[in-house]
Amino acid sequence: MNLRSKALGAVLGAGAAGLSLSLLISAGCAGRAAHPGGVPPPANPRTLRPPEAFAGIGDKKERSRALFLEASRVMLHPRCVNCHPVGDSPLQGENSQVHDPPVVRGPEDQGVPGLECTSCHQDRNAQLARVPGAPKWHLAPKVMFWEGRTPRSLCEQLKDPARNGGKSLAELIEHSAHDELVGWGWKPGADRVPAPGTQAEFGALVAAWVKDGAECPREESQP
Repeated sequence: MNLRSKALGAVLGAGAAGLSLSLLISAGCAGRAAHPGGVPPPANPRTLRPPEAFAGIGDKKERSRALFLEASRVMLHPRCVNCHPVGDSPLQGENSQVHDPPVVRGPEDQGVPGLECTSCHQDRNAQLARVPGAPKWHLAPKVMFWEGRTPRSLCEQLKDPARNGGKSLAELIEHSAHDELVGWGWKPGADRVPAPGTQAEFGALVAAWVKDGAECPREESQP
């Protein structure tokens, strides 16, 4: 009986060890699938990974998708989404609450007569009043809303001239890298959290995404 018990224990132990090894291998495979090409998630949520960090992804389309996902961390940040709302009022704050005091976009996305955006928002931040500001302060047109979008739907929108302000991909790169209102996202003033990275780094990611084919990520993909 003792010998049989020991033999049975050895078999069960070997089975458990095999199962554990199988689970470890599966977990490792799942981890690799989550980060194609071995690109790890950003260590600091306030930084951006440069295009070079994605060079290990051999498939050009997959690399393009990964580059867009990284760039989308900027576009889907409150500093950007708040000016690309679904509705007729801008959003504000880290939680993207409706603008207070109440204002509306108006017929040209710049407010209404007597209460235009530039009535309060100047061409630079007002430090004492804590009112943000940048040249040509206004809401993005309603057709260009980003609020609630997935990275894939955002990507498809950006590639559609009817929904991106009539811009070509080359013009999108220029806009991303040099537009002063876009640049406000990295220098928002007061105690506001800036968008990840820098405008130059964001522009480089957009340029690399376009260079590799401007592919859109899968619907379930998240940065």
